[in-house]
Amino acid sequence: MGKRGRACMVVLGDLGRSPRMQYHALSLARQASLEVDIVAYGGSEPHSAVLENESIHIHTMIQWPNNSHSLPKILYPLMLLLKPIIQFIMLLWFLCIKVPPPDAFIVQNPPSVPTLVAVKWASSLRQSAFIVDWHNFGYTLLGLSLGRSSRFVSIYHWFEKRFGQMANGSLCVTRAMQHELAQNWGIKATVLYDQPPEFFRPTLLEEKHKLFCRLNRYLCQPLGVQDCVSAETTGIGGDVQNETLFTTRVGTNILLKPNRPALVVSSTSWTPDEDFGILLEAAVMYDRRVAALLDENDSTDEGVLWKEISCGKQYLYPRLLFIITGKGPEKEKYEEKIKRLNLKRVAFRTMWLSAEDYPLLLGSADLGVCLHTSSSGLDLPMKVVDMFGCGLPVCAVSFSCINELVKVEKNGLCFSSSSELADELLMLFRGFPDECDSLKSLKNGALEMGSSARWATEWEEHAKPLISEVISRNLK
Repeated sequence: MGKRGRACMVVLGDLGRSPRMQYHALSLARQASLEVDIVAYGGSEPHSAVLENESIHIHTMIQWPNNSHSLPKILYPLMLLLKPIIQFIMLLWFLCIKVPPPDAFIVQNPPSVPTLVAVKWASSLRQSAFIVDWHNFGYTLLGLSLGRSSRFVSIYHWFEKRFGQMANGSLCVTRAMQHELAQNWGIKATVLYDQPPEFFRPTLLEEKHKLFCRLNRYLCQPLGVQDCVSAETTGIGGDVQNETLFTTRVGTNILLKPNRPALVVSSTSWTPDEDFGILLEAAVMYDRRVAALLDENDSTDEGVLWKEISCGKQYLYPRLLFIITGKGPEKEKYEEKIKRLNLKRVAFRTMWLSAEDYPLLLGSADLGVCLHTSSSGLDLPMKVVDMFGCGLPVCAVSFSCINELVKVEKNGLCFSSSSELADELLMLFRGFPDECDSLKSLKNGALEMGSSARWATEWEEHAKPLISEVISRNLK
């Protein structure tokens, strides 16, 4: 593929938090036999499959400082202008000098400014093809902080559209986005759905036990005062190799505890386009509604309740442990809110997992929750794709094109409010772990969808022909 046998991926962001671009790099190296350069910011560690592949070469740029929001508001417009100029110069240095000339540049969008401009210039100077992978629209993300009517947003939109039209080829993540690009942007794009790679799969019981052994110290630490999980894990600490919150080893056998909490996982970037408050409100509602359904009054001693649970007592509705993974600007704000909740049957933990442990956690969970709403309404949350790959059913916030991914009552449910989410939690976890038929049905649907399509197959069918054609046209 191409006379140079080389492609360059461009990510103006943390490569470790850009899984789709990591999968692109792996496919280009494995399925197209290309040498792959990745120009990106550092931060989180990419998956070991990327780091260990000898055909993939990572070039790390210096990160723009994150403390610009602490500057006086009058300087904010100046920073908005200065930041892309510095990034533009840095990108040109890497793309035109540090990286060997590729057959094609493949750039993640957003961000659009200055990325699309820099990659277009570099592709012209190095006589390389220019391909855009549309994940979302950058101007809609900027509009979340500045407002859609802002002059900066209008200028950004113009740059994004103008330089997006200059690309030799385009990929996008949904049919809705493909239609928008064709109708209103004059761009013909090929849909490349996010699909889970091979390391997103159901987790074996032995793997679950080892994972929970590794995570035990995090599970033992409540956000604030003691909660329904830390009250039990306090007694586990001395025998962490044989017993965890969820599993126990009996001789050579590992068993799931019948009175374990239901494990709910949500991955978030802690940004304004994900309203985490919905999940907190739903957790409070679940806690209160369970107490009402079990005829408990407000004076019920939570310490007595937790002691009964730790001694093996089961209730019609389980405790819920929400593990929230991810990094982002609003994390500390929501952690403070969690500390003040004072719930009897719900606990929260926030953590950042390695690229190897994250799929294991998804495959060990009972339910996934997605709060992604999409600034454009045209992209789909990749975290849900990963959950399905691990056979994990999902409750997702409803928005315009989510039905391209979540099939209601087959592999998940949708909600529009915290009350709806609380109702779904009650319905799905009633009788947990053995008598929850609705949850088991959704899990079977998620397993079926996760096993029916994988990234390598999707890439081979849709991305590889486009990239090959674009490179061939560019050589003529």
